[in-house]
Formats: sequence, C-alpha cells, structure tokens
Amino acid sequence: MPTWHGFCYIFDMEKVFSGKAIFSLPATHADGQTITLAEAKSEAIRKTLHFLIALSPGMAAINLSLAVVSLFIGVFAYTFMELLRFSGVKVPVISSITRMASRERDKGRFVFGPVTLGIGAILTLMLFPLPAASAGIFALAFGDGFASLAGRLFGRIRPSFLLGKSVEGSAACFVATGLSVYLISQNHMVALIAAFVATAVEALPLEDYDNIVLPLAVGVAVQWAFLL
Repeated sequence: MPTWHGFCYIFDMEKVFSGKAIFSLPATHADGQTITLAEAKSEAIRKTLHFLIALSPGMAAINLSLAVVSLFIGVFAYTFMELLRFSGVKVPVISSITRMASRERDKGRFVFGPVTLGIGAILTLMLFPLPAASAGIFALAFGDGFASLAGRLFGRIRPSFLLGKSVEGSAACFVATGLSVYLISQNHMVALIAAFVATAVEALPLEDYDNIVLPLAVGVAVQWAFLL
C-alpha cells in the first residue's frame, strides 16, 4: 500500500469589496452566484473528512476487524453528538465544526454526510478484497473530494448531461481517481475503469448517498477488472 502524506489546501485568493470577502477567481454556484469565502472554507472542511477516510485501507491492511470497528465507533459517536447538537445541546468543538461544514441544504437538520461517509467505507471494506476496497475508498476520498472543491471554486461549464455538476469538477474526479487507483493497482486499464465509474456516479444527484454508492460501484468495477 502506498504511504499517503498530508494534504494542504491554501486559500490565497480572497479580496475585499464593499465590505464583503469573496474569491477573486470566477467561482460560481450553478445559478451563477459568486462563491463566498465562507462557503469555500465550509467545502474544504467537508472534504477534509473525505481525505481522512483514505486512511482506512491502511488501517485495514494492518487489521481489518479493528479498522471496521473503529469506523463503526466513529459513526455512532458522530451520530450521538449530532443528535445532541440538533436537539440544541452544544458539543464543544464537534458542534462548531459540523455547523461550519454544513451546506445550505443542511441548515436546520441533521447533517448526514459523515454518517454515509463512514458507512460507505465500512461496506466497501467488508464486501471487497483489500485492493478493490482501497480503490473504492480512494475514489471516494480523492475523486469525490477534489470534484467538489474544483466544482465549487472553478466550475463554470455545466452541461445538462452532468445534471448540474461542472465539467471542471468531473475532470478533477476523473484525474484524482485515476491517479490514486493506478498507484495501488499499477494497471492503466483498472485505473481508467475506476475513473470512469467514479466520475459517472459523482455526477448523479445522490446528495450525501454518493458516499455509499460511489465506493461500492468502484469496488465492483475494479474487482471485475482485476478478474479480466
């Protein structure tokens, strides 16, 4: 298994105009509105969780049972603390991070993304051999993670067949998935298949459930490709 180093995302693109901080890049929502600095930071916090889930295949390589149990504990702990926050009880640090990381659609409701992220990793590790499971989880961590960041910050071309997603985000998903899967498979065809599947699933309007569907779909595709 490759050793993964830390990720650093540097925000050095803001300017102040009429008292409001906005990105100087032409980053926009699908409706054409400018992405604010707060929204970009929120997206970065969410995708940090995606990047961290890439550690789970390394844990599984050492001890699969321990990795799965650790993920279960993380999901249950988060669910309990999020239920407290949703009930009006503030949990130090966790509630603040959840609030900062929540999307506009999450306002006033349980933030479900971290739960599906953990469940997606758990199911993938349990259902597939480690090489295919690693590919599925890396597609989730890096493909989906970089797709959202690129789409938020640079996405401007949004053809109808991408169902609201941007060409820039889909390209980031394809490249990040292909590179990460190639590192563990050393097989160009397996990497290309994984990249195509991840990009197709990421474009679907699945909301938080893509955290489950995407790694499972890539796991199936990669396992099939390994058998060719």
